[in-house]
Amino acid sequence: MKQKLLTALSYLPESLQSDLSPIISQSNFNGVIKASDVDLLQQHSALAMPELLLSLLPLAAAYSVAPISDFNVGAIARGVSGNLYFGANYEFTNQALFNSVHAEQAAINNVFSHQESGIIDITITASPCGHCRQFMNELSCADQLTVNLAASGSKSLSTLLPDSFGPSDLGVTAPLLVASTATLTLPQTDNSVLAEVALGAANSSYAPYSHCHAGIALQTRDGVIISGRYIENAAFNPSLSPLQSALINLNLAGFAVSEISNVILVEKADTKMSHAQATQTLLADINIDSYQLLLAI
Repeated sequence: MKQKLLTALSYLPESLQSDLSPIISQSNFNGVIKASDVDLLQQHSALAMPELLLSLLPLAAAYSVAPISDFNVGAIARGVSGNLYFGANYEFTNQALFNSVHAEQAAINNVFSHQESGIIDITITASPCGHCRQFMNELSCADQLTVNLAASGSKSLSTLLPDSFGPSDLGVTAPLLVASTATLTLPQTDNSVLAEVALGAANSSYAPYSHCHAGIALQTRDGVIISGRYIENAAFNPSLSPLQSALINLNLAGFAVSEISNVILVEKADTKMSHAQATQTLLADINIDSYQLLLAI
C-alpha cells in the first residue's frame, strides 16, 4: 500500500509532494490527514480548499481494490474538525456485487470510525451514483453537505438528491454521526481484548431501523486489532455491514485480508435480522476460518 501511495504522490503538484511525503510515509497512516497538516498544505500550495481536495484525490484512489471493474474511485470527506478522511471502492471477486463498497461509503465509514460529529463536504473522483447519494443522505449534516466534483464543480447533496427519503421519514431524530451509543453487554464469559473491541464497535454502530447493533474486530497475524461497525440506511440496501466496515479500515491501515488471523462478530440477540451468515460466507470465500459469533444483550 505504501508504494501505491508514493506512486500516486508522484502525480500530485510539486507544491504538495514535499509536505505530503512525511505524512503518508508514517507507519500508522490510515487515510486521515489532520487539520493542522491540511492548513499547511493549503498555505504552501496556495490552492483554494476545493482545488486542494481535488488534487489529493489520487491518494485516496490509491486505496482502491477493484479487481472486477478496474475502475478506481477515490473520495475525501472533510470533517467539521478540519481533518480529511480518505475512502476508495472495494470489490470482491467470486462474490455478489452487493458486497462491494463504494468510495463515498468508505470515506464516511472512515469519518464514523474516528468519531467525527459532522462532514462539511465530500470530494469524489466521479459523480456519485444513486446508491451513494442515498447513503450520504443518512448523515445528520445531509441538508448542508456539499459534493465536490472535478467535472461539474460543487453542488449540494439536496440538488443531487431531490425529493429525498431519509431518516426523518422513518421517525429517526438522531441520524448518522449524532446518534447515541447502545449499551450492549456480553453474557458469555469472554473477556478477551478482541471480544471487548468487537463489543465496543457494536455499541457505537448505527442501527435505528433494525436495532441489530453489530460490530466486528479483526486481528492480524502480528497482533494489530482493527474494528468495524454496522452503518444502517433508511433505504436498507445501501447499509454497510460490520465486516465491510472492518475491511475498509483494514485496507486503510495498510493490511491485506491475507494477514487476518482472527475475527469476532458481536451483534444484538433476538432481532429481526442478522449479519452472521453473510459474514461467515464472505470470510470463508477470502479463506478466513477463525471466526466467532457472540450475541449481546
